[in-house]
Amino acid sequence: MKLIMAASTLVILGASSTRSGVMAFSRAPALQQQRRAAAIISTSYRLPFSSTSDGVVGSSNNIAGVGHRRRRSRPDTSSLKQKASMIPGYFDGALLMASTTEDQTATMISDSTGEEEMKKLFPNAGKNVLELPPRMRFAPSPTGSLHVGGARTALYNWLVAKKGQMDYGKDTESAFVLRVEDTDVARSTKESENSVLADLTWLGLHWDEGPDMPLAKYGPYRQSERDALYSKIAQTLIDEGKAYPCFCTPEELEEMKARMEAQGIPPRYDGTWRDADPKVVAEKIAAGTPYTVRFKVPPGARVVIDDAVRGTVSWDAEATVGDFILLRSSGIPVYNFCVAVDDACMGITTVIRAEEHLTNTLRQGLILDALGAPRPRYAHCSLILGEDKQKLSKRHGATSCNQFRLDGFLPDAMINYLALLGWNDGTDNEIFTRDELIEAFDINRIVKSPSVFDMDKLKWVNSQHLKKMKVEDILHLVEEQLHAKDMIKTDGADEKKVRDFVFASTALAKQMMETLQDAATNAQEVLGYNLPSSYEDLSDGSEAKEMIRQGNFYGISMKLLEMYESNTFPMPNSNNFLAAFVDESNGMAIVEDTQVGGGDDATSYPQQYKSTMKLMAKEMNVKGKNLFHPVRLALTGEMSGQDVTKQLSLLAMAVQEGSVVNAESAGVVPFESRMERLKTFCDTIPQEFRAPPATKEGGGGEHGSESVTKDSAAASASSTAESTATSSSASSSIDDPLVSYTGPPISALDIRVGKIVKVWTHEEADKLFCEEIDVGEDQPRQIASGLRPYMSASDLENRMVLVLCNLKERKLAGFPSHGMVLCASNEDHSVVKLVSVPVDAKIGERVTVPGVPTLEGDSGEPYAENKIGKQKVFEKIAPYLKTSEYGVPEFCGRPLMTSAGVCTSPIANGSVS
Repeated sequence: MKLIMAASTLVILGASSTRSGVMAFSRAPALQQQRRAAAIISTSYRLPFSSTSDGVVGSSNNIAGVGHRRRRSRPDTSSLKQKASMIPGYFDGALLMASTTEDQTATMISDSTGEEEMKKLFPNAGKNVLELPPRMRFAPSPTGSLHVGGARTALYNWLVAKKGQMDYGKDTESAFVLRVEDTDVARSTKESENSVLADLTWLGLHWDEGPDMPLAKYGPYRQSERDALYSKIAQTLIDEGKAYPCFCTPEELEEMKARMEAQGIPPRYDGTWRDADPKVVAEKIAAGTPYTVRFKVPPGARVVIDDAVRGTVSWDAEATVGDFILLRSSGIPVYNFCVAVDDACMGITTVIRAEEHLTNTLRQGLILDALGAPRPRYAHCSLILGEDKQKLSKRHGATSCNQFRLDGFLPDAMINYLALLGWNDGTDNEIFTRDELIEAFDINRIVKSPSVFDMDKLKWVNSQHLKKMKVEDILHLVEEQLHAKDMIKTDGADEKKVRDFVFASTALAKQMMETLQDAATNAQEVLGYNLPSSYEDLSDGSEAKEMIRQGNFYGISMKLLEMYESNTFPMPNSNNFLAAFVDESNGMAIVEDTQVGGGDDATSYPQQYKSTMKLMAKEMNVKGKNLFHPVRLALTGEMSGQDVTKQLSLLAMAVQEGSVVNAESAGVVPFESRMERLKTFCDTIPQEFRAPPATKEGGGGEHGSESVTKDSAAASASSTAESTATSSSASSSIDDPLVSYTGPPISALDIRVGKIVKVWTHEEADKLFCEEIDVGEDQPRQIASGLRPYMSASDLENRMVLVLCNLKERKLAGFPSHGMVLCASNEDHSVVKLVSVPVDAKIGERVTVPGVPTLEGDSGEPYAENKIGKQKVFEKIAPYLKTSEYGVPEFCGRPLMTSAGVCTSPIANGSVS
């Protein structure tokens, strides 16, 4: 039989084209087959590598000739376009899935098989690929979603191509090519292909050539549409004696494999048909015997590559592989053959891919060498592992790009983090814009060792990108998250109310957001109310229960209930719910917890609330945390969180007439329901906790009951403090807090410099971090801290901190905690920051306080842990630990010092605890 080319399609005499794009034999009379076979026995043979529509080489009822050619149907793009249209930066037509039919490659080649024809087919023939503008390719198989590993591969190739376009110019051959490798017919689906393309579009990895560009120079870009090309090149290899037909049956191959295994030989094809008599081959073909086409591995062949990541890699081809298959008996080309042909025909200069493809390079290299096409440069990247050091998979959580999009990650943050999974620019910089990555990326800096996918690190990178964006820039993305949680009504919702609620939710969460989803989650928490109906329902040892036992909560709650019932408690103004979220001076969104809206307008809700708190403090003789903590718990059901006026404003928006919020999905607890539950809760508080212990002044008690030391000790303290040069003027003043201080010595506390070496989130308590902190002992201490509402794990890791070390170990939500990290906070504790330690301070050294006299009986040594707890030593000292107007942590006006200098904090006039 004779393989020939027509101008528009590949034709086999005695065959017809099928819808699938592979060729089918015609059933010619036996006499005709015998005559054709006899005509070529004495010379050579050409193979009809083709199949019937059922995928098995056979025959049809057509007599020799060209059957009617069917075109592939145009694929449905509606689902892809609907998904892609929601992605920022999408433009109509970007994902137009125009069909490039299987016959298009036929116009690329003729019936000639000469050397000149092959040079035309391979644009890089005779050239040094290292000197050419980079043509990069990403070649996904449409058998599933785009996952992290594939996205990283696409990114690295895209970065090299974009940098090439910067260096060589966009009008050169430099390009990012998207090629769909859909030779796995059983598993490849159009839905998977559409999903992959949409994910690449979301990531912003726009291709220069791809399956949506039927007129591109090197198209088509789906392997299923390039059958004619593969067939032609396979025939060329046969004509040149570099490939041959193999008629071994599956049973014979299994027998061959078993025989070699029994002999202890690695199984491979034994070359049965490698040098077969052409007459026998022609007779087999004429008889319609199924066959495959195998590559003839040259004797002594060796493939050596200079891998950009792994260095020199070599294979002894003859010892490693037998003669491998190029075309299956169904006529479908195998993966490695398609890849090698496509890389050569598309002029690919560099291939960046996962290390699992390294072994494929042997077969691909042999094919390229046989075709006389230059091999591209290779870079095989190591695998991405989960935190358990196993290959990343679904069991590690989200791995598909679409899931990360749904979870609220930004595409620029994903690109940033993926780039760092196996590459760095040689600096400590970890945050890059897209343009900065293009400029900095160097294939030679891809690391050889595997990378571990760290979800906390990804969230940190995402948070850094979010912080650089304005509230207005992410409103549409936060709205998507609110809709995803069904928190906003869709049918007939007032657009202005939707915009206002989205704006408030975004501004409220902006500084603490790690993902866009956090804005929706935070809004749910703010709209909810977690105060139980009974005091006994609070967990023993919880922060809320301990605060209530101090006695201030009951009286403050009664005052709030009294004001609520008399309509004197200030509520947000329905004409301006956004007052708490907008800076009146510039109209910009307020994102800092330390700043509230309203300006100087005394009638604004934030100012009315502030005035009410001042009045309560005066009437009840209580201030600071002893006022703000009870108020916060009573109104919001939480011990910590964002500014109360902002929280109540968001709540008011959710319950207003004509609200756009789905109360059930959002978990809304209206203010009146909160007050009813608060009243019920207060009725269950034991009598002994309904008032604070009497102080020496008999007031509401900011400090609680304390014993008074001897007058001589106080006088001695005053005299010594007066003599210190650092604070002589303050010491001589009656305002010096040290003069009236009667508590335990500050030296009773063992405050040391520590370094946080590991951080992770508590599995059950959503406000706790678990930390390992080096405080100069044989082993790091395990400490739990309630810092999750205020900072991320990455903010804590490797930080130098101050640690109160002589606290008795106790379990916090089941976690054994031995110590406490000292932090500074503002007046209502809505903002909490770590106390900063000088960079040269020594881990494990004790903090000192200069200018504090030694009281009678004070040895200067820290108290034992049980004494600290029983005598409530820290509770008595804590009210005198404050930050100065310059943010310096002080005890009675004296700074906390290390051997390297003074400790600091970003919060002025705050408290330290």
